[in-house]
Amino acid sequence: MSQTKKIIILGAAESGTGAAVLAQQQGFDVFVSDKGVIKDEFKKVLTAHNISFEEGKHSYDLMADAAEVIKSPGIPTKADVIKFFEEKNIPIISEIEFAARYTKAKKICITGTNGKTTTTMLTYHILTKAGLKVGLAGNVGQSFAKQVAESDFEYYVIELSSFQLDDMHQFKAEIAVLLNITPDHLDRYDYSMQKYIDSKMRIIQNQTEDDAIIYNADDEYINMEMLKHSPKSQWYPFSIKRSDGMAAYIENENLIINIKSNPLTMTIFELAIQGKHNLYNSMAAGISGRLLDLRNEIVRDSLMDFRSVEHRLEFVNTISGVDFINDSKATNVNSTWYALESMNRPVIWIAGGQDKGNEYEMLHDMVKDKVKAIVCLGKDNKKIIEEFGGMVETIVETDNAEDAVKAAFKFARKGDIVLLSPANASFDLFKNYEDRGRQFKAAVKAL
Repeated sequence: MSQTKKIIILGAAESGTGAAVLAQQQGFDVFVSDKGVIKDEFKKVLTAHNISFEEGKHSYDLMADAAEVIKSPGIPTKADVIKFFEEKNIPIISEIEFAARYTKAKKICITGTNGKTTTTMLTYHILTKAGLKVGLAGNVGQSFAKQVAESDFEYYVIELSSFQLDDMHQFKAEIAVLLNITPDHLDRYDYSMQKYIDSKMRIIQNQTEDDAIIYNADDEYINMEMLKHSPKSQWYPFSIKRSDGMAAYIENENLIINIKSNPLTMTIFELAIQGKHNLYNSMAAGISGRLLDLRNEIVRDSLMDFRSVEHRLEFVNTISGVDFINDSKATNVNSTWYALESMNRPVIWIAGGQDKGNEYEMLHDMVKDKVKAIVCLGKDNKKIIEEFGGMVETIVETDNAEDAVKAAFKFARKGDIVLLSPANASFDLFKNYEDRGRQFKAAVKAL
């Protein structure tokens, strides 16, 4: 591509601003357009780099001569501005795709419906503890593009959502991690599960015999897709149900990573993060570390001393013998299933929010067995009330975090757990799931 060609960047948050910095560094004519209000922190970056931008609108006349468009993953493919560029046959890519052109670093890329943030952070923790020069990017950490522009990392651990993968074409993950596939964001995929699956499977695109795919062999969708795609890369499956042919597995309450010539063995009780879902996350991160030839001791110690990420089964406080746990990042039903599955005491469940076409049937047994009361936190709680009304004695409605926490505490007794695990998006009452989680924590501390 000619260095004088114009690049349009849609969205001026973390990824868009980072892409703008890198594009300018590479000599492109850069224009940033955001239909919303750009946060001051990002305006400062754009201004400091003398990058042209607009907010509150898309000026099509200023963008019609673009050679390429870098799109924020939050912009839906059906948006008018996307149709505008598609009609002009102007290529649309993600920030991740763009940044990868300008680094020779090895990329460990992690996707899945659930657990990807925890696994990404855990993998980053392992590599950092080993002393590698490593960046953290994608849905967590700083913009991949900005780090490529300003840093000199030899490795990147990148969390990738389906929305990012949709706009990645030539990108290749040297190590791809596929944790699980369950229904989520189906409103963005015409309510087609196969389209959503196809998006996730883009994690293996362009891989060669020199690359690796680490995948959950207990996931039916993934198993079917692996057979269908038959990627050329080296396969490293993991399982908690079987050991034959697995790169990592559970045996006699031991986690075993059996690659290279020296297997790693540790008891599952030594793991810093507990629960069945975290066995999968720990195995995936551990395999990644061993594939990079990190010593067993480094991987084992990292799996033992890792601290869980904010808003993912995050312990908040114990008040009058009641534990409060913040799992605000659980924005889909499957994620909440994992949260409830890991609870070993009676639960007062705070749930609700902006529904994404949820089907709650998979939660029925968990709710019957573990939940004593439900506190709805959302504008429209009808679906939750209808679904679980006959399973628990008490369901109440609230429309703010403070009232939800007070109601939950009222129903709780010593030894119970108050669990915020909404199974829904947050945008009906909150800015995002982080805002929801922080308001929940503030409400707990105010009790």
